[in-house]
Amino acid sequence: MSWTIAVGNVESVQATWKEAGIAIVDAAFSVGERYVVIGEECEWTGFESLDRLDKTFVVWDRQLQQIWMIRDRVGQKTLYYTRTGETRWISPRLRSLNAYHSRELDLVALRDYLSCAFVPGSQTLWQQVREVRPGTYRNFQEETIYWSPQEQIHNLDASLEWHGQKVRSLLEGLIEEMLPSGEPVGAFLSGGIDSSCVTALAAKLHDRAVHTYSIHFGAPYPSELEFANLVAKHCHTQHHILEISPEMIWQMLPETLASLDDPIGEGLTVPNLVLARAAKESVNVVLNGEGGDPCFAGPKNKPMLLNQLYGSGGSKRDVEAYLTSFQKCFSDLPTLLKPEVYAAIAQAPSVFESDLNAPVAYLNRLMLLNLKFKGADYILTKVNALTAAAGITGRSPLFDPRMVELSLQIPPQYKLAGAEEKAVLKAAVADLLPDVIVNRPKSGMIMSMQQWFRNIWRRRARALLLDRKAEIAPYINQAIVKDWLDYRGQVWHRYGLKLWLLVTLEIWLRVNR
Repeated sequence: MSWTIAVGNVESVQATWKEAGIAIVDAAFSVGERYVVIGEECEWTGFESLDRLDKTFVVWDRQLQQIWMIRDRVGQKTLYYTRTGETRWISPRLRSLNAYHSRELDLVALRDYLSCAFVPGSQTLWQQVREVRPGTYRNFQEETIYWSPQEQIHNLDASLEWHGQKVRSLLEGLIEEMLPSGEPVGAFLSGGIDSSCVTALAAKLHDRAVHTYSIHFGAPYPSELEFANLVAKHCHTQHHILEISPEMIWQMLPETLASLDDPIGEGLTVPNLVLARAAKESVNVVLNGEGGDPCFAGPKNKPMLLNQLYGSGGSKRDVEAYLTSFQKCFSDLPTLLKPEVYAAIAQAPSVFESDLNAPVAYLNRLMLLNLKFKGADYILTKVNALTAAAGITGRSPLFDPRMVELSLQIPPQYKLAGAEEKAVLKAAVADLLPDVIVNRPKSGMIMSMQQWFRNIWRRRARALLLDRKAEIAPYINQAIVKDWLDYRGQVWHRYGLKLWLLVTLEIWLRVNR
């Protein structure tokens, strides 16, 4: 169950507990002489407590009549607040605040969602709601950063193997720490290096059964089951294979988006929920391999590195290259958005600009961006929200703050070694896995969006997106969307992913009316 806190004029608020200036609704909390701690249980004695805490919670200072919202270091949990009115509201779920703000969209957030498939930074799609950033604490007026990932390259002269052993030692410790005592554990297994090494170490370290879960989309479509099955057999796990049909994905999208906060417009949201529900039948805790790409320089960094080598540079060009690298709708915005909407956001600065110009090694600059935004606003938000919706706990050892800090101490050439991504992670776990798993190029889970929109979803997508009363109609040029649905224009090779962005946005707006 989600909870809310009202701050300010709270006389009319029906609450679990309240005193002058604050009302707590349905939250776990502890009341001390000076501090009320709300949300995650922890011992709070003042801001010096942040040196030892890594949690998301709210503190009410009874003496100063002041509220403090505190978010964990990397963004495992979310925390939102309204920014207008005599009564301000706080909740870990964006959806729980729907009754306390207007329906006005933040147009810059809309632009960024269409460019990235998620909403980056402190903005949300709602104009009157903001998100507390990872590693910060704040009241309603100002924010203070208490933790931030920093480049601190150590041991430049040490070998790849030496750095790999450091990664291995920490990863073993983190996984051992995350294993549930006296009960089986689950692992989401794609067959890539990240999920495979987490699975292998869980199988090595745990004294109970390890259940692994993999998906495919049916015989006609590409699959990585060959590699997932190989890892499951190698690690002697109890392996579960789930087939997810295009029909199931479409039907489950509304309930999936209701479990998320801001929309996430990539296709694996529904499969993530299906996996979590399947895992709930056998385990209470499930491990995943999220974090391998942002921490150890996965393949999506390569387009930006080429731009750095061969592009003309400049702050504006760097931002454009970064947004283009997502391969979503950034280049379509001038025609996809209605003219008045595009005019309102065309000159708005990008949330990525200052980080793209940080004075650190270029690969680490990209990694810091991915950790700060993709991690907190997309990867961790998605996996934690959807596992929680299924009633289980998701844990991400490769995205633990200690692993983030270690990854930024490793020389960049050991993360992307020529054309080989994640070199140091592969060195760390090479003895645990078959060679074909360690050394195969990453392809990722392939979803046949183009085929599905053309053959299965086309009629439903037309009815949804071209309706004159569609939620997206005030913002989106539906004539362009019709061209995409009719396979016209220059978007042909990516139109399935772009249509999925719009379908996700439309359904998210409907379930959050």
